[in-house]
Parts: sequence; C-alpha cells; structure tokens
Amino acid sequence: MRLARHRAAPAPEQRRRQALGRGVLAGLAAVAVLVAGFVVVFGGGGPLCSTREPVLVSVAAAVDVAPVAMLAAERFNETKTATGGRCVLVQVTEQPPATVLRTLIGDRAGVLRQRPDGWIADSSAWIRLARKQGASALPAGQSTVATSPLVFATRQSLAERFAVGRTEMNWRMVFPSTVRGRLRPNENEPDVVRVPDPSLAGAGIATVAAARDVVGTGASADRALTAFVRWAQAGSAPDYRSMLAAVDDRAFWQRPVVIVPEQSVYEHNRRPSADPVVALHPREGTISLDYPYVVTATDPEVAEASTVFADWLRGDEAQDLVRRAGFRSGDGTLGPISPGPQIPVETPRTRPSISPTEIDAALQAWSRLAPATNILVLADTSKHMTDRLGTALAAAKIGLQLFPDSTHMGMWEFADTLGRTKGYRERVGLGPINEPESGQVVRRGRLDELTSAITVHPDLDSSLHDAILSGFREVGGEFREEMNNTLLVITSGRDDGKGLTRRQLLDRLREEWDPDKPVQIVIIAFGSGVDRAGLSEITTATNGSLHVAQEPGEIIEVFLAALARRLCHPTCKTT
Repeated sequence: MRLARHRAAPAPEQRRRQALGRGVLAGLAAVAVLVAGFVVVFGGGGPLCSTREPVLVSVAAAVDVAPVAMLAAERFNETKTATGGRCVLVQVTEQPPATVLRTLIGDRAGVLRQRPDGWIADSSAWIRLARKQGASALPAGQSTVATSPLVFATRQSLAERFAVGRTEMNWRMVFPSTVRGRLRPNENEPDVVRVPDPSLAGAGIATVAAARDVVGTGASADRALTAFVRWAQAGSAPDYRSMLAAVDDRAFWQRPVVIVPEQSVYEHNRRPSADPVVALHPREGTISLDYPYVVTATDPEVAEASTVFADWLRGDEAQDLVRRAGFRSGDGTLGPISPGPQIPVETPRTRPSISPTEIDAALQAWSRLAPATNILVLADTSKHMTDRLGTALAAAKIGLQLFPDSTHMGMWEFADTLGRTKGYRERVGLGPINEPESGQVVRRGRLDELTSAITVHPDLDSSLHDAILSGFREVGGEFREEMNNTLLVITSGRDDGKGLTRRQLLDRLREEWDPDKPVQIVIIAFGSGVDRAGLSEITTATNGSLHVAQEPGEIIEVFLAALARRLCHPTCKTT
C-alpha cells in the first residue's frame, strides 16, 4: 500500500485534495486496524501493533525534500512501528516553509488548514525564526534529515567557457556590476546570477548571508547589500525547478547562472540533455543547507509518534534513500550515491564565518530591505532652482530606474502660490507605478516624461516647509503597511519664509510622526551653500536622511544610502 504522498496545490484544488487526504487517512486507520489484527493472529513480521486505532502523523516537507520524505514515510509505514501499543502511520505533504511558519505562529492569512505534526524545512533558519516569532509547542531539539551545499549552476557549455576565461564562481557575482566596479559584466562573466526568493526558500536566505559576509560592515557595505537586494528582487524565483528551467532557456539571458542546492541539479539532470547543468563551488567556500525535522504536534501521543519517525529518518535505510535522491547524508559526511559527472565529487569547503547568527541577521536584513516603496517625490521648481533643476531632474530620471514595478509613486512640484494658495501642485497622484492614474500612460511613463518637461518658475519663491508638511501628510494618509513609506524632497534647500518657519515645521512633524506608521523624509539638496544643519533637523525628526549632491550620477549612491537606512531603523544615526 502506497501511503504518504500529497503535494501542496493551490486553493480550491488544495482544499479538495486535503479533504481527500483526510478521507484517505480515515480509511487507512480502518485498514490499519484490520492489518494489525492479522499481524496479531498470524504473527506477521515486525513489532506487533494492537487492534487499537493507529496514531496518524502528518508531516509538512519543503518542496525539494518532500519526494524522498514521502518515499521514506512509505518504507516507515511498512515497518509497522508502534508506540504505546499503537501503529504509527505517517503522511507527508509538500508545503513551502513560509506557509508552515505562518501556520505555527498563528497567522490567519496564507496558512495551512491544519497544523502539521512534524516539519522538514530546507533550513534551520526557518525553525529559529518560528521560535522567535512565538511558535508554540516546538521542542528545543531537532534532527537533520539531509544536507545539500549551495552551488552555482549553469549549462556545461557555459561552465567550459567560464573556465577558458579563468572566471571562478564567487559570491560577489550576486551583486550588480556597478558594485563590482563596472557598468555591465564582461563576456567571461555571467550576465545574470539569479537567487531563490529568501522569503520562500532556504537557499535564498543563505545567499543573502553569503552576500552580507562578503561585503563586511560599514556604510559602503550597507549600500552594497542594498544594491544586491534590489538587484536580486528583480531576478529572484520562487523555486529551484523554475530557476534551473530558465538556465536551459536561451531566449533571454546569454550567460545565466543560478544559485541552488546541489541536490536540485541532480534532480534536474535526471532528464537527458545534450548540454546538462553542472554544479560549481564558489571559490570563497559555500554554505550547506540542512533539512531539519522538528516535532510540531501539540498532542503528547502524536508528538511521541512524530519523534519516532524523526529517529527512523536518521537510520541507515532512510539515509540510503536520502543519498539516492541526490542529497548528502544528514551529518554531511557521505555524498550522493551515483551523483553523475555534473556534481563535484569532493566535499565542498564551507565558509566558517557564516554562523547561524549571521544567517538570522541576513534574513532580518532582507526583510527590512526587500519591501516595496510607497514614495511621493516633491520637486522644487522655485526661482532658487534656476541653475539646478536640470541636474536634479536628470538625477530623478536615473533614480526612477531603481524602483521595481511593485513601487507606489507620485510627484508634486512646489513653489509659492502654485496650486493657487497651497504652494504645491500635484503632477502625478500617489499610486502603483506600473498602472495609469488616468488614460493610457502608466505612472512610470508619465514620471519619466515629467523629468524632461518640468520647468522652473523664475518669479516664484520657495514654499519648502509648507510643501514638506503637506507631502508628509499625504504619504501618511496613503500609508501602506506592507511598504516603506517615504517623502523624497528634491530641492535647493531654501525656504523664503512666507509660510511655516522651520521651528513650526519641526513641531508639527514631531507631533504627527507615528512610530507605528512611520513616514520617512529623505531630502536631496542640490547646489552649494546648503543649510545642512537646518535640513538635517527636518529629516532627523522622521528618522530620515539628508544628502547633498552636485552631479546626476550621484543619485544611485544617494538612493542606495537612503534605502540602506532601513537596516538601522528606528535607531539610525543622524546623517
């Protein structure tokens, strides 16, 4: 009888299958009672189970380890292992780690219908995160079912080309070319290195940790890490299968490389190919994914049965199955059985500086840097920008390219008496950047047009303070919980005193700033003679930042520095 095979599927199909699974388990329970009776009467092999109802254990397993976990559960069920005189029957389902985590910590959205009794994640980082976020009934210990080192995977023909060009795979390849000192990759480098989405896959979490470890610490390192996150977001993928399929697709990228667990390369190459995918080790050392089993059952009897299955997975029979599926053994000492020529025979060198603490810190960094941005741009078109607006708008055009399609953006221009008495005029309303505000032109296109079309009003004074307060309130009124909410001010830094004073503005900002709904003010001031102290007071009131620029090209560093402040929020030092 083949048991324990159930893959996660989208609702409503998932609900239908789960209902079917519950029916199957109920049927199995009845069959198990009859089987147990035959064992007792006829003296069948294995420990004798009583005729009582069996203990049913549901186990959620990460996508890549789920197939072998299902096979292991079938073998385990055939042993008729008992606990407390009752047979233990295990059913494994394929479930993303993030979904299981949300279930265990009590979230309401994106969760499983029933809490699992055991969990095989693709990284211990998920287990630690679950405990930190208050998951109940997780014991202190866990056992490692399998291991698989991260590798750089590409087509064999490309690997040979890289070797001819003496290009070794290394962790700095995950950064944009600009961070590595060039505008674009050279012909002997990958033109893209795709990483798994860290919010969904353990390999993505480990990649962020490696990137963070390579760049070190300090302001420049934070900017580099921020650039990596923005770059990785655009090319991250939800699973290893689609990433490796993209390596075979020659329609878009010319020299693609993906970072995946070694086992996924083994699994991918089970399908014959004239140009198979090969696994390459990074020269600085790699990180090995562990696949931990943790007991999640709240019922004592079920928890004991779940523990029995966890112990069995560490035995010789289960470990043989794990290695035949392309994984390394749980203790990492034994490699895959018959891995094929595309998998390195030698045990990869690990990067010792990346500890569990570093991995957890990297996951936290990603969670702060990755969320999309809800941003309103205030452009100063007063007389003080006569010689500066061209530079400022050229910078804005460059900066616009840094924001992904998930961004919400709007734009106002400000000068005294614009918008009748308001001191500002809305040019693009705050909203999704890849959707039109009205008509056919999406906001991104309209914003790009405005960076060339907006002109200075040479007879109008600056209403900087009033515009900042109005813009701050606008972003607060359109606050997005899932986004970073920012007011970006591009200005000369001058206010002509016809409205709020700086002191009045500061009082209003400090009174209205809500730490539970923080709106950050970032000011980019162009030109010489900028009142740094005065403008810094304004940005500091909202944990924002001030940047003084002279050239359009500086905008990339400015934006990365502003985004990097998410890493220290809400305790950033004044810039």
